[in-house]
Amino acid sequence: MTELRYGDDPEPPEPFPAGPLYVPVRPGPSGYAVRLFRTPPGARTAVGFTSVPRLTAALGPGHAFIRLAGTELRTLTAPLGVTVLTVDPQFTAPAPAPLPAPAATRAPRIARIA
Repeated sequence: MTELRYGDDPEPPEPFPAGPLYVPVRPGPSGYAVRLFRTPPGARTAVGFTSVPRLTAALGPGHAFIRLAGTELRTLTAPLGVTVLTVDPQFTAPAPAPLPAPAATRAPRIARIA
């Protein structure tokens, strides 16, 4: 049998870190729930960060997280139909600015032509 070289390997090693990830969570009715995000095309994705500073840079300070291995995170989100795992996302949208208060509207004036 011929040994495949790294570049010829049809299934290269998983590109994600082997160690635990810092996974953002939100409080739920039964404790904490893993937060799911969307990719730019709109697919749902689970997100993990390799360090707390990276999580803080993307989501802001004080965000709750748990530590999970990538395989555990995939297993946890697979029943929800989430097949994508994003590690250390670098591009995030800024928080939306509050909408300005609507201006007071007046009823249109109807002019009578005599």
